[in-house]
Amino acid sequence: MFGPPAHSALLDLVGDPVLTLRADLSALRANPAAREWLGSDAVEGWRLLRHAAGARLESWLREAAHAIDTGRMPPPAPPLKLADGQRATLHLLRERPNWLLHARLIAADPGDPPLAEWLALSPLPMLLADVAGGALLRHNAAFDALCASSPRHLNDLPDLLQALLGWNRGVPLPALTAQRPQDGPLVTEAEFVDPQGRHRWLQARLRLWRHDGRALLLAGLEDQSALHERDLAHQQLDALMDTAAVGLATFQPEAGWLKAHRKGSPFKAGAKSHVGATGSLQGISRDIVEAASLPEFERLQRALKKGDPVEVRYAVRHPELGRRWLLTRVAPGLLAGGRRSTSVVTLDVTAQAQAENALLLRAESERAVLDSVLVGIVTVGPDGIEWMNRSARRMFGCELEDVQGQPMGVLAPEDDDHAFHAEPGTDVFECRLRGRDGREFWVIGNAVQTPREDGQTQLTYALLDIDRRRQAEAQSRVAQASLARIIEAAPLAISLHDAATLSIVKLNQAAATMAGRPENALLGHGPAALFGDAEADHVRADMREALASLAVVQREYRLGRKGDASTTRIWDTRFLHLNNLGSGDTPELLLVVASDVTEQRAAEEARLQAAIAQRELLVREVHHRIKNNLQGVAGLLQQIAARRPEVAPVLKEAVGQVQAIAQVYGLQVGATGPLLLKRVFEAIVGSVQRMQGRVITTAAEGGALLNDWCLPEAEAIPIALSLNELLGNALRHSNGAQVRCQLICDTAGVTVEIVNAGRLPEGFALLNVKSGVSGLGLVRALLPRRSAILSLEQAGDDVVCRLELIPPSVVHNAATKSSS
Repeated sequence: MFGPPAHSALLDLVGDPVLTLRADLSALRANPAAREWLGSDAVEGWRLLRHAAGARLESWLREAAHAIDTGRMPPPAPPLKLADGQRATLHLLRERPNWLLHARLIAADPGDPPLAEWLALSPLPMLLADVAGGALLRHNAAFDALCASSPRHLNDLPDLLQALLGWNRGVPLPALTAQRPQDGPLVTEAEFVDPQGRHRWLQARLRLWRHDGRALLLAGLEDQSALHERDLAHQQLDALMDTAAVGLATFQPEAGWLKAHRKGSPFKAGAKSHVGATGSLQGISRDIVEAASLPEFERLQRALKKGDPVEVRYAVRHPELGRRWLLTRVAPGLLAGGRRSTSVVTLDVTAQAQAENALLLRAESERAVLDSVLVGIVTVGPDGIEWMNRSARRMFGCELEDVQGQPMGVLAPEDDDHAFHAEPGTDVFECRLRGRDGREFWVIGNAVQTPREDGQTQLTYALLDIDRRRQAEAQSRVAQASLARIIEAAPLAISLHDAATLSIVKLNQAAATMAGRPENALLGHGPAALFGDAEADHVRADMREALASLAVVQREYRLGRKGDASTTRIWDTRFLHLNNLGSGDTPELLLVVASDVTEQRAAEEARLQAAIAQRELLVREVHHRIKNNLQGVAGLLQQIAARRPEVAPVLKEAVGQVQAIAQVYGLQVGATGPLLLKRVFEAIVGSVQRMQGRVITTAAEGGALLNDWCLPEAEAIPIALSLNELLGNALRHSNGAQVRCQLICDTAGVTVEIVNAGRLPEGFALLNVKSGVSGLGLVRALLPRRSAILSLEQAGDDVVCRLELIPPSVVHNAATKSSS
C-alpha cells in the first residue's frame, strides 16, 4: 500500500510511526515519527518493544505475515499499551521484499496535515472519503489518473471502481461499516480498464477511520497486474503438469520451493516443500527406497543439490502398490528472469523392468522347466538331434551325447512308415519307439516347427510314454471279459444299466428268470421290464440315489402277480455306480445285483413270531404272579389293620391302592397291547365297592366308542390309582349318601365324572393342593399334566369331580391296531 522502498521520503512525512521491517520482521528503517516514538535508535527500540510485548505480538506478526502472503485477511493486532499510558494499534503491510509496520496512536488525528501530505506525495492511487455522505474529501493525482474526470463523490466513480472501494450505489459495504479499529484493512481485487484502455488488476486496501463522530474511508490501490499474470501463468503450468502422464517437478533454489504435480509423481500433489540452505530435495522418502537402489538414489540426491543433469533408475516399496521401478531424469535450466531452475521428470517404468526381468528369468529357467516336465522334449535341427530333456533321456535310456547330431530315426524301429522316418505334420501321432537299451514302448506326441535365429527351422517333439496306459487298457479288457463270464455264471440276478437312461445293457440268465422273460427281450428296456410296473418308480428313484451317492444302495422289493400271495418273491437288491471302468470313452454304468431271499425272510418271520409268543407267555405269567403277590400283600395289610385299629384307616387306604394296582395287572393277564379303558374303569369301581362296602351307581355314554379308547401300558397304573383315590375320596365325604360315577367317551377323549353329596371348603382351589402320597395330592402327582385335566366344582348340594383324558394319556383302539 505504501509503494516501493524508493519512496521512503514519503514515509518521513507521515505523522504516524512507520517502520520498514526485514523478512525476519527486524527493523530496517524508521520514519521521524517512529524514532520519536521508539527513541533515537528505533531499531533497538523496536527490539525492546517486541521483547516487552511478549508472545502475543510475535504470534500476531507471524500470523499476519502468513495471511498477507497467502492472500487472506490478516488477523487484528492485539491492543498495545505503552509505558506512558498511550495505546497503539499496529497494521502490517507488504512492501516487497520488506514489510511496513504502521502504528496508529490513539491521540493521532486522521485529518492532520501530515496525512494530506502523505496522500499528495504517494505514487499509488489513494483517497479519503466521507462514508456517511460519500463525498471525496481528498485524493491524489494517481487516483485521478484512474478516472476520466475529477470526481467529487463516490457515486461519480465507475461501477467497478465503486465496488473496489466498498461502495454500492450510495451504500457502503456491511463488511466496511463493521470494521473495528483493531481489525486489519479490507482487501478487494478486480480487473479494471483505465481511461487509456489498459487492463489492470487492481488491489484495494480499505481502512475505516472514526474521528469526531465521523466515519472516514482511507483507501489505497495498487496495480497487481504483474503478480496476477504470473499467478495465472503458474496455474496454467500447473494444469499442464497435472495432466501429464509422467511425474514432473520444478525446483528453484533461489526461491526455495518445489512444485510437483499429482499424477504419477512420487511427491505429494501440489505441495510446496521448503528446503534448507543445502537445497536437498526431500520429495521421495529414503525409507521407501530399497536397499539395493540406495547408491543410485544417493547419486540422484547429489545431482539435485548441485543442479547437475542425471538419469537414475531405482526401486521403491510403495505402501499400496508394492515394489515399483522409477526412472528420474534431472535437467537444469534458466527461467526467463535469469533464475536457475531444475526440472525433474519421473517415469514409472515398472512394466518395462518387469518385462526385462521376465525375459531374463525365462531365458535362465526355460531349460530347467523343460527338464522338470514329465513329457519327453526332443529338439531336432538341420544337423540332427540338438537337445533332450531329462524325461526324454530317461525314456530312451541314453544321454544327449549318445544321439546328438543323429536323425530321429535312430530312436524308432526299422519301419519305413514310422512317424520319425516321414515328414512331420501337425497332427498328434501314436507310435512304437525303441530305446538305446533295446526296450520298446508306445508314445503319443506331436511335432512343432519353429524358426531359428539363423533363418532355418527346427523341430520340437513332445512325447508322452503311454506304454503303461496301453497295458492298463489291455488288462481292463481282460478284466471286463472275466467279469462278463462271472456275471453269466453267477447264481445271483445281475444286470448292467446305462447311467443316463437306466436301460438294460447286459444281464445274466438269473436276471431273466427273475423277470420271467428271455434275455434278448429285456435288453434296451428300463427297470419296469426287470422289476415290474408296480415297483418301477421306486426302482428308478433308488437307481438315481445310487448314481448320486457313489455308494452301495440296498433295497428289498416284493415281486409277483398282483393278488396272488403264493407267487410273491422277496428280492434283496443292491445298486452300485460303476464310474468309467476301463478306458475313458466307456459310458458310466450301474450294476444291479439281486438275490431271492423269500425263504430266508420267511424263516426270520417264523423265528420272530415264536419269540413274540414266548415273550407274551412270559409277560402273562409275570403279570399273574404280580397280581397274586399284590393281593397277598393286601391281605396281610388287612390282617394288620384288624389287629391294630389305630392304623386301620391308613392301612385301609394303602390296601385300596394295592388292590387297584393288582386289578391293572390282572387285566393285563391274557391281553396284548394297551388295556381297554372301560375294563379298567369297571375293575377299579368294583374294587372300591368291595373295599368300602358301599354301592356306587355307574353309567357309561359313548356307544361303540366305549370299546375304542385304551390306556397305554405306561399310563394304566397312574390313572387306575387316580380313579381309586377319587372314588374313595367321594365315598369318605358323602356322609353315607349315594355316589354316582359316569364314563363318557367321545371322539376327542374320555371323561370320568364323579358326583357325591357334600360341600367344598370356602375358597377351595386345586392349585393350592400340594402333591402328596394320598388323596388329591397323590392324584395331582400321578396324573400327566399335559393330557389330563382334573376339576372339582360345587353344583348345588353336590360336588362334581371331572377327570378328562386326551391323547396320549389315552389311545384310540383303531390307531393301536394300525400300528401293530
